[in-house]
Amino acid sequence: MENTQESPLNVVIVPTPGMGHLIPLIEFANRLVNLHKFSVTFIIPNDGSPMELPKKLLLSQPEPISTIFLPPVSFDDLPEDARNETRIIQSLTRSLHFLRDEFKALVQSSTRVVAFVVDVFGIDAFDIAKEFGLEPYVFLATGFMLLSLIFELPKLDQIYSCEYRDLPEPIKLPGCVPFDGKDIPDPLQHRKDFVYQRTLQQCKDFPLAAGIIVNSFIDFEKGPFEALTEVSRGLPPVYPVGPLTRNGSDNEVEGFSDCLKWLDEQPSESVLYVCFGSGGTLSREQMNELALGLEMSGQRFLWVVKEPVETSANATFFGSKSVNDPVSYLPDGFLERTKEVGLVIPSWAPQVHVLSHGSTGGFLTHCGWNSTLEAIVHGVPLIAWPLYAEQKMNATLLKDDSNVAFKVNVNENGLVGREDIATYAKQLIEGDEGKLLRTRMRELKNAAKMALSPHGSSTNHLAKVAGIWKKKGIN
Repeated sequence: MENTQESPLNVVIVPTPGMGHLIPLIEFANRLVNLHKFSVTFIIPNDGSPMELPKKLLLSQPEPISTIFLPPVSFDDLPEDARNETRIIQSLTRSLHFLRDEFKALVQSSTRVVAFVVDVFGIDAFDIAKEFGLEPYVFLATGFMLLSLIFELPKLDQIYSCEYRDLPEPIKLPGCVPFDGKDIPDPLQHRKDFVYQRTLQQCKDFPLAAGIIVNSFIDFEKGPFEALTEVSRGLPPVYPVGPLTRNGSDNEVEGFSDCLKWLDEQPSESVLYVCFGSGGTLSREQMNELALGLEMSGQRFLWVVKEPVETSANATFFGSKSVNDPVSYLPDGFLERTKEVGLVIPSWAPQVHVLSHGSTGGFLTHCGWNSTLEAIVHGVPLIAWPLYAEQKMNATLLKDDSNVAFKVNVNENGLVGREDIATYAKQLIEGDEGKLLRTRMRELKNAAKMALSPHGSSTNHLAKVAGIWKKKGIN
């Protein structure tokens, strides 16, 4: 029992599938360990998708961070075309009995569990925390704009009867820049669908959280933060603790020395980095337009290419599905014609190392929140090309509110055309507008650094949460 008293207080974290959820949670766990001396236990649902990368990442963490992997659940009853969000939600729902058993064993052991944290899809696990006398917290891997939508969705559902994409006027959430109804995440665009109904119910349950920890910072999203913290709204307390991003380990660079060497040889801020994240994919026609647009621009580029997919913009969300060499899908002669200015890398690149390199002058991105924050931390302006999830809302935030991005236009054929791509690239790297975006992004970079400094706003909010949990350990 004496050892129990000396052991660190423990925070249990339950992520749902997807590297976009897991990466910031691991960074959050490390800050809890390093700044506040907690231990952390991850309990990982298993949806049957490839686990090699999550396992490698989790098992490489320092000793105060441990992991319990739950048994896989079956999705044999789901149709082949079931949405990714259906699998994410069901991966947790169908694992609840496993989760409860593991959590019970943890609580009944010498582990001093004081906090229970789920991600945005984990609301169904609230009852497990309450059963064992803990208040559930939510970690939101995205920003305050999405959190505003979560709290307002039940209201929107009552006000409007049509699909949100058909709304004639922009949606104005408290404190947020207006955005078009079509920018609401795709799963919420089908109101009779299972995902919409489950998400709506989870949004109604969000106020039951004891607190919501957000991977953002006040100077980036001041308007929505202030609106969410108005006492009169009666919402749970929110704690901005971001930007929580990867540092970029030396292990990530293994096998990519040629990529970084190529960057070393390019002029300062001259390279456009093109990457659609771990989950984003393009159709073959769109991939062709992008290639020809980069060529037309005459700008230096580093492009992470994936095998095209015709049916989905997030086909690699649960892991890479490339069977063939993605480079083989590029237009004939493209590599030869652009070899003096461009470098094409199949499937993956050490993104943090690329964004932090002095030669990188812009980032064409899908606007996933992790990529967005990494760009801010390294001061790299953006071409916003959203594909799925809340990325269209993120793109609007980056263009219309933060003024750090161009946002692509999709033509009547559903494509971003090569001429537009060439214009965006040239403007961002060489143009006066690009210089303005770069200046604003550097200001955001400095604000992010301040937020994470020893007395910064995000560090202070993390300390508030940690203080609440430490009191649980005393009581």
